[in-house]
Amino acid sequence: MTSGMSNADIIEAHLCAVDLSINELQSPEWNKAQPVQIDHYWSGESAPEGRHAEARILWTNTAILVRYVCNQAEPLVIKEQPQTETKSMNLWDRDVCELFIAPDARVVERYFEFEVAPTGEWLDAAIDLTSGARQTDWKLHSHMTTAAKIEKDRVTMAMRIPWNFVIHQPRQDECWRVNLFRCVGKDPNRGYLSWRPTRTPEPLFHIPEAFGLLVFA
Repeated sequence: MTSGMSNADIIEAHLCAVDLSINELQSPEWNKAQPVQIDHYWSGESAPEGRHAEARILWTNTAILVRYVCNQAEPLVIKEQPQTETKSMNLWDRDVCELFIAPDARVVERYFEFEVAPTGEWLDAAIDLTSGARQTDWKLHSHMTTAAKIEKDRVTMAMRIPWNFVIHQPRQDECWRVNLFRCVGKDPNRGYLSWRPTRTPEPLFHIPEAFGLLVFA
């Protein structure tokens, strides 16, 4: 275990024997995955229940899958004419759930950012903070796919990222670093929720030292 981490800082990704489709949002396989609560703001302050989200992570021989089930007690902030054929820049300015993941736990300053919106819009990028300044590769093509479902007072979003030259297939018991986020609502009351709070003066997710541990169980 990484120094200073407790069990609350660890997510066990459940190994799924079947090659789950991204559209199987209600598959029984998701019930086997560890529920991860995203119920605090980046600052560490508790968020209202109407903004809470639960994430679950599965992995297969071909991909990693993440599903978010979000309470939605306020109007959605989404694009009127969404498109899902290519990545949507500035997706973080609207309602979105995010995954930051560092496959090399020894160099957590190099990680990937994946986003999914209630419309199914998506974004992927590679981040490098090793120089002290953020370098972002917007040309990353991870081949991620997404699915989303909007219901009364609830939104479900999922992303599937295949193992390839971008992200290698892990061994069982391999440990990566990870954090999970949700952005919801409009200014001046926009909410920036984080599984592991970054505790910065202003909302900021790009704090690798705040990442928790992801274990491929």
